[in-house]
Formats: sequence, structure tokens, C-alpha cells
Amino acid sequence: METFGLLMSGFGTALSLDNLFAALIGALLGIVVGALPGLGSVTGVALLLPLTFKMDPITGIIMLAALYYGCMYGGSFSAILLNIPGDSPAVMTAIDGNALTKKGKAGKALYASNLSSFIGGTIGIISLTFIGPWLANIGLAFGPAEIFAIILLALCSIGWLLGDSPTKGIVTTFLGVLLATVGVDAAMGQTRFTFGSINLLSGISFIPLVIGMFGFAQVMEMMTQRLDVKELKTKLSIKESLLDKREMKGIVGPSVRSGLLGNFLGILPGAGATTGAFLCYVLEKRVGKDRAAMGKGSLSGVAAAESGNNAAAVGSFGPLLALGIPGSGTSAILLGGLIMWGLKPGPLLFTESPDFVWGLISSMYVGNVISLLASLLIIPLLVKMLKIPSAVMIPVVAVLCIIGAYSVNNNMFDVWFMLFAGLVAFFLNIHQYPVAPLLLAFVLAPRLEMSVRQSLDLSNGDPSIFFKSPISATILSIVVLICLSPLIGRLFRKKKAVEKESEVAS
Repeated sequence: METFGLLMSGFGTALSLDNLFAALIGALLGIVVGALPGLGSVTGVALLLPLTFKMDPITGIIMLAALYYGCMYGGSFSAILLNIPGDSPAVMTAIDGNALTKKGKAGKALYASNLSSFIGGTIGIISLTFIGPWLANIGLAFGPAEIFAIILLALCSIGWLLGDSPTKGIVTTFLGVLLATVGVDAAMGQTRFTFGSINLLSGISFIPLVIGMFGFAQVMEMMTQRLDVKELKTKLSIKESLLDKREMKGIVGPSVRSGLLGNFLGILPGAGATTGAFLCYVLEKRVGKDRAAMGKGSLSGVAAAESGNNAAAVGSFGPLLALGIPGSGTSAILLGGLIMWGLKPGPLLFTESPDFVWGLISSMYVGNVISLLASLLIIPLLVKMLKIPSAVMIPVVAVLCIIGAYSVNNNMFDVWFMLFAGLVAFFLNIHQYPVAPLLLAFVLAPRLEMSVRQSLDLSNGDPSIFFKSPISATILSIVVLICLSPLIGRLFRKKKAVEKESEVAS
């Protein structure tokens, strides 16, 4: 009852005119920033932070938090419509979302995306409200060895599950790991695979890579195929874009499952919304009713990815507020904002600054509803965009790809690399090599490497640290089973064939 009373008092703060306006502006900016390739939540929060210096701390953090989860909504728009993820958490959304667009079901994909984002965000906010500090303490049980095991599980799972051939998935996963090693080694300070180029000293930038492999590859595909525009128009009415009862029922299960898992992953230091989206997609691919259609245009796939990344985004506020430990790059910037306002994130924050904490948590309920309504209202406009002839869309998307790649570092090298990445992805798609495992590996490999080094530093080089913890030992056992599953399956099929032959012979 005490928590409920504090939450109600928080609503009194959140529903004030200033704070309500801040949540509205933050959510709208987040949707726009999330939809624009090359920006993302980290850039958006970093750019908006200086504007909140002279605001009331509660108003400032409400605006920044609304922008954060608004980005999770907006990232799916460009991913679904243009196959250009606005931010890394939307990579998984693009797989099924853009496939649905090609089938003339872009409106359904957008509605499913927004509704599942709302469900995942709501699950995350409810858990933050009632068990936030407790969840943050669970996050402390995940040290470098446990984080290593989780990231390794993500890499192994996605490589096996995406695409028709596990071998091709593993090949692209290893390619992503190789690309992630380019640059200066953070621990030793040595250059790796830069080939003398100063443009590669800081590594390969994610935004040009993802824009090239999804966006520009899509442009090349559009150039090589003739789309029947008349047929496309007949499939894009607003009425047909609305989800029917069966489709609504079909996305609820994946959204709830992914919301719970994504929220848990969000509280883990270094995991973030990207890992949440990937692992939630993997979970749905394993246990979902529509798993056979995932990767080919499934609303369940869109729902799992979007619910997972929204729940993870909200989940990162748990360790941020209760322990002062950021769970993602965006929450690390928010931590700097809290310190700037003279607040001390940690266990005492809930008792020393209850107005701030509960005003923020209550504003999340309001901001989540605002983000949902704003997203749903612009879907009809987005659906009409798809009626634009491909002769117009191709140059427009190509220009967006170039601007998005250049805007990251204001460097033409990124543009050339984006074009090269698009060419590579185009040929990978022709030969049915999945691109998503490559991007997953590229995002997670640096965290994997850092976790390994931190673990070995703690154990003075003893590799047994990865098996001493029950958590990491259990996760690594699952990894081994995943890797051995093709061999085990082959042995079972061989055994059944032998038994069948013996029955026929007898």
C-alpha cells in the first residue's frame, strides 16, 4: 500500500502542466529521433541533455526518459518501411517488419510494433514500480563471467536460428566478430586490422554498417526488381492495416514473454535494449506458435523484438536509480544528468528524493501512453508513403542512406564504407546468408571481449571463473547443448533409420 500511495503522489507531480508538456515533447522527439537513421537514443539524449540544465530536475529527467523510450517506438518505423533500422535495437524488427511491407502488410506491422512496444514498456514500468530495487540487486549477481555467458548465448542462438542454413548463420556471425575487432584494442592500446588507415583507428562505425547492410542493400534490391505499384496500392488501405482479433491475440503472447525477458535483461549492466531485442526474438523463435513464419514476415517476430527492446529500455532505470549503475549507453548519459542536478543515484535515492523518483516512474506511465497514441496517429501517413512509385523511392532512400552515414562523423569514409557494406549485404542476400547475425555479433563482440578480460583479470588468468558461478555454468551448458544440437539430431535420425530398417528386415 505504501508503494501505491507513493505512486499516486508521483502522478500528482507527473500530471502537472509543465511535466506533462515535457513528457509530450520528449516522446515526440524520441519518435522522430528513433526513426531517423544515424541518430538513436544515445545521440538524442546527449543532444537534449544540455537543454535541460536549467530545468527543474524532475521536469528534465521526465523529458529525457520520454525521449529514451520514444526512440524505441520510432526506431521501428524506418526499419519496417525502408529496411533501415533507426537504431541498433530495431535491427530485429526489420527482419519480419520489412518482409511484411513487401507483402503489402506494412500497416499491420506498424500497428503490431506500436502495440507490442506499449505492452513491453508497461511490463517494464510495472516491474520498476514494485520490484525495481530488488531487480537491481539481482543485477549485481551478474558479474563479468555471467555477462560473458549471456552474450555468448545470444551469439550462438542467433547464428543457429536465423536463415535456412545454420552454417550460413555461423559464417556471418564470425564475420561480424571479425569486423568488431577492427580499431584500437581498448585494453592494450594496440591497433588491429586498420591497415594503416586513420579512419579505422576508432573501429568501424555501427550506423554506416547497418544503413549499408539494410538500407542501401534494399535500394539495390529495388533496382533489380520491378515492383507492381498498382497491386501494392490495393493492399495498403488503412482499414486493411488494422489488426483483427486473431492477429491481436497472436501478438499478446509474444509481447508478454518478450516484455518479461527484456525487462530482466535491461537491468543487467552492459546488456541494454539491443541485447534484449535479439534474445527476445530468439526466445520467440524457439517457443512461439508462429516460429516457422518468423524471418519471412511474421507479426510475432515484430512483436517480440519491439516488446523486448522497450521493456529493456525501461528496465535499465532499475539499476540506474537503485544502485547508480547504468545498464546501457543511454542510461549512462542519464546518470551524468542526475549527478549534474545534484542527485545521488543509489539505495538512498528512494528515501532522500521520493518526489523525484516517484514523479519519474509515474511519468513513464503517462509518456508510454503518449508515445503509443502519437505513433498510432501517424501510421496512416506512413502507410500512404508506400504508395510512392519505386522510381521516386529509390533515389530518396539512397539519399537518406548517404546523409545518415555521413552525419555520424561528418566523414566521407563512412559513406564509402556504407556503400561497400550495402554491396556485400546485397550479395549475401542473393546467396541466402542472413545479415542479422553479422550485426548482432558486431554489436555484442566488444562487450564479449571486455567481459572475458575483466573475468580473467579478476581470476588472475584462471579460466575456471567461467564455471564457478552457478549462473554462468548453467548458461554455458545451454550454449554447449545449442552447439551440439545438430549432431544430436543427426544421431537420433540415424538411430531411427536403423530401427526402421531392422523392423522392415524382420
